[in-house]
Amino acid sequence: MLSRLSEWFWNERLWFPEGLGWANLEGSDGLTYAKAADLWVTLPIALVFLIIRQIFERTVAIQMAAALGVKEKVRVRVEHNPMLESFFRISNKTPKQCEIESLGKKTGYSERQIHRWFRQRRNQERPNKLKKFKEASWRFTFYLLAFIAGLAALIDKPWLYKMEEMWTGFPMLTLLPSQFWYYMIELGFYMSLLFSVASDIKRKDFKEQIVHHVATILLISFSWCVNYIRAGTLIMLVHDAADYLLESAKMFNYAGWRKACNYIFILFAVVFMITRLVIFPFWILHCTWVYPVTVYPPFFGYYFFNGLLFVLQCLHIFWAVLILRMAVKFLPGNNIVEDERSDREETDSEDDVKEQEDRKVPMKNGPVQNGHSPLNNNHHRKTE
Repeated sequence: MLSRLSEWFWNERLWFPEGLGWANLEGSDGLTYAKAADLWVTLPIALVFLIIRQIFERTVAIQMAAALGVKEKVRVRVEHNPMLESFFRISNKTPKQCEIESLGKKTGYSERQIHRWFRQRRNQERPNKLKKFKEASWRFTFYLLAFIAGLAALIDKPWLYKMEEMWTGFPMLTLLPSQFWYYMIELGFYMSLLFSVASDIKRKDFKEQIVHHVATILLISFSWCVNYIRAGTLIMLVHDAADYLLESAKMFNYAGWRKACNYIFILFAVVFMITRLVIFPFWILHCTWVYPVTVYPPFFGYYFFNGLLFVLQCLHIFWAVLILRMAVKFLPGNNIVEDERSDREETDSEDDVKEQEDRKVPMKNGPVQNGHSPLNNNHHRKTE
């Protein structure tokens, strides 16, 4: 059964235009072509990336954080209470008013104390600023180096300037050493991101990130197997062009460099819109969806490849909406800019507001502590 499934999966009629097949990708006369077996190299590369990342975050990232003045707020640890801890872990991290009243009767705590206990307990599970900085600095370093390497590998290639050239001679496109390592390193990195997703900071777009990583891995792998390597290198370059700007904006945000964060985020937004919403759909997708049918009739691999590209484009639109929401906050009169995906810490004043809302008692002149309004320390939140 497995042999039949393998035979069906690698059927030439699925992945190549009529009259072409795997025999056309056999190396001859000293020419080398991409082969599916080459992809096994990415597994040890992904493992190496995971090891390098651990070393980087414990050494280089720590030094970068110290140089930029990243300061971590000391969090108050809650008093251990077995009943509340059990409810927090098993039932609900944000109890409703009726649940708070029930817990108060069982523990002897006041409703205010229970509100505060759950708030502080939730804050304990949120990632600290230093961890966020280390993750952002690791991705910034890779994306920047990958963009520079990709640009160096493609700067003298004709398909960078005339994208129709990516199909000239297809599928007999010889493999260059620079293309081989560009592919293997990019694919190994995205596999390492997928492997580490359980330990990385989870954001509101966690599911979209998983879809993005899986679609990217499938896209890179498939384009390699059927020798769409010229299109693949352009797609990777376009994606790397903006990512390092976002990660650097996050780094400056965690360090408290507000103006630098603002300027870099604006630059990132412009580059993102140009590369993901203009170049990618109107140049690259046009050359993978419209132009090929003028050369050969459509086949399954053509639809599969472009289907993955359309998935990426849908994600681009989703993220563009989030970026625009944040960009609007740069307008005059808007001082707070935050990542729409972020999960931020709660404060005492917010806790008071929630408690009053649960009780459905209107607050007059805001929450009061000892006759004075508490200071709100959530101003000027940036992209997380």
